[in-house]
Amino acid sequence: MSLQDKRAVVTGAAQGLGLAIAERLLKEGCRVILADLQEASTQAAAQTLAKQYGADRVFGMRCDVTSEPDVEGVVAQAVTRMGGLDVFVANAGILIAGAITEFDVNKWRKVLEVNMVGQMICMKHALKVMESSGGSFVQINSKSGKKGSFKNSAYAASKFGAIGLVQSAALEMAEKGVRVNAICPGNLLNSPLWTESLFKQYAANQGITEAAVRKKYIDQVPMRRPCEYEDVCNVVVFLASDQSSYMTGQAINVTGGQEMR
Repeated sequence: MSLQDKRAVVTGAAQGLGLAIAERLLKEGCRVILADLQEASTQAAAQTLAKQYGADRVFGMRCDVTSEPDVEGVVAQAVTRMGGLDVFVANAGILIAGAITEFDVNKWRKVLEVNMVGQMICMKHALKVMESSGGSFVQINSKSGKKGSFKNSAYAASKFGAIGLVQSAALEMAEKGVRVNAICPGNLLNSPLWTESLFKQYAANQGITEAAVRKKYIDQVPMRRPCEYEDVCNVVVFLASDQSSYMTGQAINVTGGQEMR
């Protein structure tokens, strides 16, 4: 196991990609705090994982990443319960789509508040602990952090900005033994986010069927398949480990080549 005894926090970990990342880190030997706004789901997920990996290795906490006291509390608990913090995976995020000429400004601001300001708050408190002992901060970004997204301006703007945040923090932390990197996944078309929400949003926004939305995004990928949780988790483990010790300020595409189209 490449991350034996490392201490990790994963935000947005109650379900979906965040939960998959948390479980993969446990498999690699980490102790993990699952942090998510959905308290009941977070505790249920932590209890399920604890049965397999041990109650002393998995903890669940409510955390709104836009609340500085919440984030500060999670980081403090990492230090108290686990003795420190080696890996922080900032996965929490939201997506609200809409045409720029019709976008509700308060909803637009909300996306930036979670996806960019929330990232800054997580960095502020995680890096404050890591700067004295070293560590790896991994931001889950998106292919939309590299390329504009049709009728999805709030999300793309937040993700572009979050890459700038990664690079700026990486510059500040480089001489302190802390690495700050981002992962830019492609479309996780088989995830609940897509199957329960985004297919419907995009079908309505684009005036096509949900099946046509899926085909549209598959056709954009040279490898002709969606991004899967495992694809992202593999890169999380790499960035969290010493194998990436000479990498910081990077935004790594995990898209099957989609960003080339």
